[in-house]
Amino acid sequence: MATMQTPNGFNLDTSGQRVVVDPVTRIEGHMRCEVNVDENNIIRNAVSTGTMWRGLEVILKGRDPRDAWAFTQRICGVCTGTHALTSVRAVEDALGIDIPENANSIRNIMQLSLQIHDHLVHFYHLHALDWVNPVNALKADPKATSELQQKVAPHHPKSSPGYFRDIQSRLRKFVESGQLGPFKNGYWTNPAYLLPPEADLMAVTHYLEALDFQKEIMTTRTIFGGKDIHPNWLVGGVPCAINIDGDLAAGAPINMDRLNYVKGVIDRSLEFVKNVYIPDILAIGGLYKSWLYGGGLSSQSVLAYGDIPDRANDYSAENLMMPRGAIINGKLEEVHEVDLRDPEQIQEFVPHSWYAYPDEKKGLHPWDGVTEPNYVLGANAKGTSTNIIELDEAAKYSWIKAPRWRGHAMEVGPLARYIVGYAQGHEYFTEQINRTLRTLDVPVDALFSTLGRTAARALEAEWAAEMQVYFFDKLIANIKAGDTATANVEKFDPQTWPSEVKGVGFTEAPRGALAHWIRIKDTKIDNYQCVVPTTWNGSPRDNEGNIGAFEASLMNTKMERPEEPVEILRTLHSFDPCLACSTHVMGPDGEEMAEIKVR
Repeated sequence: MATMQTPNGFNLDTSGQRVVVDPVTRIEGHMRCEVNVDENNIIRNAVSTGTMWRGLEVILKGRDPRDAWAFTQRICGVCTGTHALTSVRAVEDALGIDIPENANSIRNIMQLSLQIHDHLVHFYHLHALDWVNPVNALKADPKATSELQQKVAPHHPKSSPGYFRDIQSRLRKFVESGQLGPFKNGYWTNPAYLLPPEADLMAVTHYLEALDFQKEIMTTRTIFGGKDIHPNWLVGGVPCAINIDGDLAAGAPINMDRLNYVKGVIDRSLEFVKNVYIPDILAIGGLYKSWLYGGGLSSQSVLAYGDIPDRANDYSAENLMMPRGAIINGKLEEVHEVDLRDPEQIQEFVPHSWYAYPDEKKGLHPWDGVTEPNYVLGANAKGTSTNIIELDEAAKYSWIKAPRWRGHAMEVGPLARYIVGYAQGHEYFTEQINRTLRTLDVPVDALFSTLGRTAARALEAEWAAEMQVYFFDKLIANIKAGDTATANVEKFDPQTWPSEVKGVGFTEAPRGALAHWIRIKDTKIDNYQCVVPTTWNGSPRDNEGNIGAFEASLMNTKMERPEEPVEILRTLHSFDPCLACSTHVMGPDGEEMAEIKVR
């Protein structure tokens, strides 16, 4: 039996049946997952692989740092603005640029809008179908569905039997036509689906409602950033001028009419989260309480950089409304300080990544990072370089590097933020968590699970919606006091810059801790490194054999039918993987590496 124990506490067994999921769909980017299951269909080994490389760090070298935000937000088609925000913060940190208070409030509103939007899209359109069976919804009684809706979400106005009957009729025509669209290729007969038909019909109905609402919520970034999904940003502030009495036709980007529209979107976002999203999570979670596996030690070590500064230009932990800290091995009584500048804290390793380092036994802090592709399959891999049958986890097997915090594999994301906040006694987070645990009647260790990860995202959407109200009110009060400044351009001219500087910018992206490190030399980018949430969560093994959060979260999970990997998708989707962000589709010479057909 091929077994080994990892330093972070997992017993890996590479014998047994090998199950391959390639590609993992309903995510951003390209991902492959391989697991070994024993005779009881329990996962005993997991291998998570990022299967694309784009080299954004290489593309940025030699460019104007003031333009970096426009390139970095193209890393991803989902969390675009959060990369732009991180980039302008990195440049501002390097050059010592302060931003106006209005710019801080607008940036926070845009970032919080993205958090809510991303969490809604993640649950309803990328993750819900791991728990919800739309075909089973055809068996539901619309009257009973209405009663369920009124019980779990009494404040949602769309709850009549006729409303659910109409949705069910639309769904039936859709299914009977044979054109299932987003519901195609689901494992709808798998016993891993536990919801009664009425809960399935309610959830599918909200799937459609969320699809409509996401078109509205994105308008906040459109107004402040001029467009979406790639809004405009600016080193030194935000690019939108404020003229309360201005005429839009005369070129005043932000007037009272636009601000009132933003306020309406903020109010409706809070309403949707409270009346639909949170009740759905509680209703579905209450019916899946037996599914409190997946997560294990992967979420016992968690990391959060913190975000949403209350006051402009103060990025201390005390001024961040989203918590910062690190917890190791589930010791909630000890929250460690996080310093992104400390080379002893954050290092990236590549022994199992398709990159070359000067010394692959040593990790590199991102300021000294190297992004040099080195695509070589291991000796024990099966297949060819363009048709992989099975990877060799003892060798290189992923385009994702392995970042470590003081040598530890860490989980990042909403769950990590909530665990850190809970350990620190963050009042709002603690109240939310305790309320959720009481409602579901589960102990606190239920947090450390796939369900806990999914619930944390919904709770954070509620918090973010409340924080949007706070910063909008703050913005309006500042404008009424006569301050309309949105940008500081004093150091925008490169001739005012030192010959050589470095900086780091960070945020908490919807998927977790995100930071960009930049070195500027003679007014051009000399080195640029991004360490993104899925680099942390999706990392391969490191030099010591520690496995990353994706791989660890799958360990000891029982599969109902290995040939129908509902459980693998359910757990991986709970992280909302963004492989496009984490992989750094082309070969080093531009040749096609592989062709993937999704049936």
